[in-house]
Amino acid sequence: MPKATLTISSKNYSSWSLRGWLLCRMAGLEFEEKPVNVDDPESRLELLLLSPSVRVPRLSHQGVEVWDTLAIAEYLHEIAPGAGLLPTDVAMRSHCRAVSGEIHSGFYNLRSALPMNIKARHERFKIFSGARPDVQRIREIWHGCLDRYGGPFLFGEPTMADAMYAPVCTRFRTYSVEMDPTLEAYCQTIFDWAPMVEWTEGALAEPDEMAELDVEF
Repeated sequence: MPKATLTISSKNYSSWSLRGWLLCRMAGLEFEEKPVNVDDPESRLELLLLSPSVRVPRLSHQGVEVWDTLAIAEYLHEIAPGAGLLPTDVAMRSHCRAVSGEIHSGFYNLRSALPMNIKARHERFKIFSGARPDVQRIREIWHGCLDRYGGPFLFGEPTMADAMYAPVCTRFRTYSVEMDPTLEAYCQTIFDWAPMVEWTEGALAEPDEMAELDVEF
């Protein structure tokens, strides 16, 4: 495939950038990273010239511009159907799309209460009441997939769902969210996943003066 460009922001803070980056790695897409600080006025202007939204990630490939993470996932599945972004079984594929869509469109309280910060660790962190139902729902989603399909990833092998929930694993680790052994094992699977290891190394190497970005990015 011709080389693409993936516009991302902070590797330490940007959960959506992580999702898009993992998806591109899973698809085997050869791409160049284009890091930007979306808080910088010039960078925001550049992104607005390229798309009607300043949100990242934004994938540029063969004249196609895609700036929504779930749309990036579907685009990559179309151009690389053998990469396994979605399961081959129709029922599993529908389930995968459903849980991916759920994290894409919801869990606002979780995002606000537990922003992604890969470098940080909080041994005692009180989760406010509004975010607790989000945490519980994610536990239910993970258990539903792991119990049904046997792990170690949500649908057995890595899929777009794992890319969508990988930032949640980092949040649960950062804020010491309580998990049972099954969910702990799933998060460890994500942390040991080769593309996640690569991203984490980049996040840890990121300059500390990098401005913390809006958790929506």
